[in-house]
Amino acid sequence: MKLSPALRRHGARWLLGVLLILGAAIACLAGNENIARLDAMLGDWRMRAEKPQLDGRIVIVDIDEQSLARIGRFPWGRDVQARLVRQLTGHYRVAALGFDISFPEPDTSSGYAVLERLARGELAGVPGLPAQLEKLRPAMDYDGLLADAMRGQPVVLGYSVSAQQRKGVLPKPAFTVADLNGRTLTAYVARGYEANIAPLQAAARGAGIFTALTDADGVVRSSTLLQRIGDGYYPSLSLATAAVYLQARAIAPRFTGTADSLSARELANGGLEHVVLFAPRGAMAIPVGEALTTTVQYRGTGGPAGGAFRYVSAADVLAGTVPAALLKGAIVLVGTTAPGLNDIRATPVNAEYPGVEVHANLIKSILDGRFKARPDYAPALELVQIVLFGLLLAGALAVLPPAGVMLAAVGALAAAIGINLYLYAVHDLVLGGAVLLLLIVALFIVNLAWGYFFEVRKGRALVARFGEYVAPELVAEMADNPQRYTMDGENRELTVLFADVRGFTAISEQLAPATLREYINQYLTAMSQDIRDSHGGTLDKYIGDAVMAFWGAPVAFADHASRAVASALLMQRSAARLNQQFCARGWPPLRIGIGINTGAMHVGDMGSRIRRAYTVMGDNVNLAARLEGASKQYGVGIVVGAATRAAAPAFLYRELDLVRVLGKQEAVAIFEPRGMRDDADAQELAQLARWSEALALLRARDWDAAAAAVASLQTDFPEDGLYRLYAGRLAQYRLAPPPVHWDGVTVLHNK
Repeated sequence: MKLSPALRRHGARWLLGVLLILGAAIACLAGNENIARLDAMLGDWRMRAEKPQLDGRIVIVDIDEQSLARIGRFPWGRDVQARLVRQLTGHYRVAALGFDISFPEPDTSSGYAVLERLARGELAGVPGLPAQLEKLRPAMDYDGLLADAMRGQPVVLGYSVSAQQRKGVLPKPAFTVADLNGRTLTAYVARGYEANIAPLQAAARGAGIFTALTDADGVVRSSTLLQRIGDGYYPSLSLATAAVYLQARAIAPRFTGTADSLSARELANGGLEHVVLFAPRGAMAIPVGEALTTTVQYRGTGGPAGGAFRYVSAADVLAGTVPAALLKGAIVLVGTTAPGLNDIRATPVNAEYPGVEVHANLIKSILDGRFKARPDYAPALELVQIVLFGLLLAGALAVLPPAGVMLAAVGALAAAIGINLYLYAVHDLVLGGAVLLLLIVALFIVNLAWGYFFEVRKGRALVARFGEYVAPELVAEMADNPQRYTMDGENRELTVLFADVRGFTAISEQLAPATLREYINQYLTAMSQDIRDSHGGTLDKYIGDAVMAFWGAPVAFADHASRAVASALLMQRSAARLNQQFCARGWPPLRIGIGINTGAMHVGDMGSRIRRAYTVMGDNVNLAARLEGASKQYGVGIVVGAATRAAAPAFLYRELDLVRVLGKQEAVAIFEPRGMRDDADAQELAQLARWSEALALLRARDWDAAAAAVASLQTDFPEDGLYRLYAGRLAQYRLAPPPVHWDGVTVLHNK
């Protein structure tokens, strides 16, 4: 089966591209730690690219440096925390209050326990002391103060999980293993916890886990919505706070399908589809990922200047100087940003991100009902992108020039990134893009390397070979775009030139071999420079003392005929200059004849398996060779065909004859170019007019009038060989006129 030219030329590159696509598809389906790391980095960049918008529903009460300076070092006494709760719930009437801090031990900072010990010991006999202490108890029981402040208010406490330690009292779980009816959920399991003391937990509306979930690189990219402790599943601080804000009566799992119909991802999660908040406004479904996690959608760079959430100082809240409108009806999270309080997290958007704002982002996602999630069909969608982008790019890069390869690769990268960002921003889909981007880069590098090591080398070889034929400036042009040029055979309209030395046999007999070599070398050098360097001609070959050249290939010129005629006129001037130099050295005189013809020719690399050459062939080439021979017969330096005269109208021509050359039946008009038409003087134009009249008289068979006209021209221009030729021809016609059916055509019998 014969392969198409495109397949022969680009098939290997296409095959290599398909192999790269296949490798990328396997990497996409199989997964890889390095690919996952790259996807995480791309996800970080994608998240940083989003512009934040301030959400007034969530406010962070910040235990900042200002608060520490005004209130005192942290941790503060529970009496201060009680004042803070009363300010927020009573004065500012917040809708929900979440603490990103825990209270795992009783607060003894009031000194009441010391007084009790003294009353039982050293001061046991002091009259009225026990009664006085009992009066002081409410004011000095800081835990009681905080519990009283929280009781009946929408307060959610925070706590952490640990490996072994169990401290404090856990809240009521969202649901238990028994509630799953035999299903198994994959979840993070905590053996221990550091929860809040019983009085505070009993007074609070709820509690949630604030322990951060970090990736292998220490960056917090996801968070658990629920964790398992014992037989219970406990919500995160963000989920518990959102539930209180929404006045949800329950947090429960929602399952989908049967065990037989579950996808691999769903089976890994026990078939869990959503976690549902059952609120008065209606059930709110929260999608969860594997192990009951969700991706944290970070907004802004974090902190007061981050632009996503409003921060107010805890000291200002305690002083009551915060505008009430900022906090009324809002969700308030109490957290710390002051240095040394150890609540700074490494996140995709900032290496020093306030931990409390992680919960704020999660709460916002819950309220908006929008979560960035990686769906079950993500691998299939990524695979489709890899195949489509890969095939389109592999096909395009194989046929494009280096600059096009670069533009196409950049365009593909931009399109891949744009699609990924669009799906992320508009449809909340988290898709991996590392494999696709690596594939695009790999296809770009491979095709660029291929283009350099194969195409460029091939192009350089082609250009180097053409350097034997064409001018250096044309070689430079070909080097810039070697793919535009080829040595393959093709049909084109070109102009071909033959030049030959008159009487070269006699010259070679008069000169010694070394002198003859110098004679011919100087001649060929001058002629070659006039052809190649002056007018962009292509040197075809030297045939002894003859020179063959053509214009219009490999570099296409619209004015190839004009270039050829201009070169011929220049060659005649160079020959005249050389003739003076040769005669001065005692060498034989130099005279040359030139034939030029324009027409369709076959051009390309032709020859045998042993030797090949870039040349032209065809009837129009043969005609040019015949015209060069005719130049001697007509006594002129240059003879061109009618097609050349028509294609180069800027020159002034003298018609020589109508001729029928050897091997052709059709007659052609032949002309002698005299120079540029605009440079001709009145005498030149008058001479040509007289000659045209004489030629017309001859073709009209008015032999006497024609002979008189030619004789007049011969008198005025005695050195002109054309008039001498026609004077002799008219003398014969007068003695023996041609037949009646004579068409004025002269048959040339010589080659």
